[in-house]
Amino acid sequence: MGAAISTVCYNLKLRHPTIDMPIIDYDLAVLIQPMLMLGISIGVAFNVIFADWMITVLLIILFIATSTRAFFSGVEAWKNETTVKKEAANQLEANGNGTEEADNELHHGSHSNDTENVARGLAIPEVGVLENVRWKELGLLVFVWMAFVAVQIIKNYTATCSAIYWVVSLLQIPVSLGVSGFESICLYKGWRKIASKGDGGSNLKVHKLIIYCLLGVLAGIVGGLLGIGGGAIMGPLFLELGVPPQVASATSTFAMIFSSSMSVVEYYLLKRFPVPYALLLVVIAIVAAYVGQQVVMKEIIKMGRASMIIFILAFIIFVSAIVLGGVGISNMIKKIERHEYMGIENFCKY
Repeated sequence: MGAAISTVCYNLKLRHPTIDMPIIDYDLAVLIQPMLMLGISIGVAFNVIFADWMITVLLIILFIATSTRAFFSGVEAWKNETTVKKEAANQLEANGNGTEEADNELHHGSHSNDTENVARGLAIPEVGVLENVRWKELGLLVFVWMAFVAVQIIKNYTATCSAIYWVVSLLQIPVSLGVSGFESICLYKGWRKIASKGDGGSNLKVHKLIIYCLLGVLAGIVGGLLGIGGGAIMGPLFLELGVPPQVASATSTFAMIFSSSMSVVEYYLLKRFPVPYALLLVVIAIVAAYVGQQVVMKEIIKMGRASMIIFILAFIIFVSAIVLGGVGISNMIKKIERHEYMGIENFCKY
């Protein structure tokens, strides 16, 4: 969560490099985030029920599959960028402008294709935070977050599995469906559009909107189950949906603030949240995120390849699979040696 907060604070003042919009796609966030939050609540419940070894196996499989898919997406993006670079250089050389001017055109030229623009140059304009934030959409997201947090707090003061407990829990469904449904209608009617996708983000078909929402729920379930906030899943998912890498990274991180903080609240209420250890990790994550934004992004801009964002994402997810998987397997071995129970838990005892 610390990394998400630090990164979002940095991204709030950034504009899209080729379209007149913030780097964060707020309409995409409003569509996905309520369903992501609903999935988080379901996933946390599954985390209580499932044995640790089951969660470890799921985490390893998911992270390896996600990182592999992201890597191949990065390779494809790299090839496209290379083709664009060669075409631009050849065209300018044919006009007698020379290689140096080709590089200059590559970084400052303008094309209609947004993906090509991102590949050419990653210099992102900055504006004031207040004028860059879309307050109505942000207000909707905060409303959903507050409603879900209120539900979790009320549940904490009711008997688990009682009638009131289930009634309160089900209140999350109309909240998430209401906000995502409203956004879906706006996108379907053309009143709003997922601007980061260009022409492909307007007048979306019903089946696509349903798929987007279901994928949001699925990402939330996995994020809540594995305790990863959903960001590692939403980033590759947005890339698969055709969102440019910079926008995919910024929007998934923005949504992760709400989902990860929601997970923190739920695990804290379940007494599964070591506060001192978590605070240490928050500080480390904030520092790491700052370094990533200030150092790594400058290198990416210098190279002129947005695909590097995808490769970095794939690498982080793969390393997470190795590290978290190794820790999980180590804990499994210790439990086996101690002959501890490793089956399905009773949810109602919590």
